[in-house]
Amino acid sequence: MAGWGSISNHICMAKLILASGSPQRKKLLKILGVPFAVKVSRAQELSKIKTTCSALVQKNALRKARDVAASLKDGVVIGADTLVYGGNKKIIGKPRDLKDAKHILRILFSKPHWVYTGVAVIDSATGTTLVDYEKTKVFMIPLTDKEIDRYHRKVSPLDKAGGFDIEGGGSVFIHRIEGCYSNVIGLPIAKLACMLKKVGVSIL
Repeated sequence: MAGWGSISNHICMAKLILASGSPQRKKLLKILGVPFAVKVSRAQELSKIKTTCSALVQKNALRKARDVAASLKDGVVIGADTLVYGGNKKIIGKPRDLKDAKHILRILFSKPHWVYTGVAVIDSATGTTLVDYEKTKVFMIPLTDKEIDRYHRKVSPLDKAGGFDIEGGGSVFIHRIEGCYSNVIGLPIAKLACMLKKVGVSIL
């Protein structure tokens, strides 16, 4: 299939498949400049930390990638999973409602937290599988309840881990980060680019 990137050997014309329907991940993947398709994974996510956050997000990313790759004969599948970690084995997920979103933001304002994203890359033709993760520490400034309410009137927090968007209005209360910026959005682009090169996908 022409136009799917300059890739060596058997995946010279292989396409990329993103195993996620996340609008944020789709925007980030476009940065690489390689055309891709989207096929949403139906894999059930694990939700409890049994060992480490990094192990959990990598397992979930791999489950998603494998679910999609199982139905393909060729193509390179990308699976990803992101969580916000507040310490003490507490995962901060997507808010249930606006009340929960406000509660979550208060927790995140009170101390630094970490964003973990697991990434899995599977070459469907060969079975070659790579799994890795990225970790970013986020420091936020406190907002009043009224400021949080105004933010939630502009941005829906219900579809975002942690209930905020660092690439939009949520950037106003991000004091600083330590680590990969795109990881906080949901896909560590530099990490992914390195992984794709290892399976023969040329980005540049």
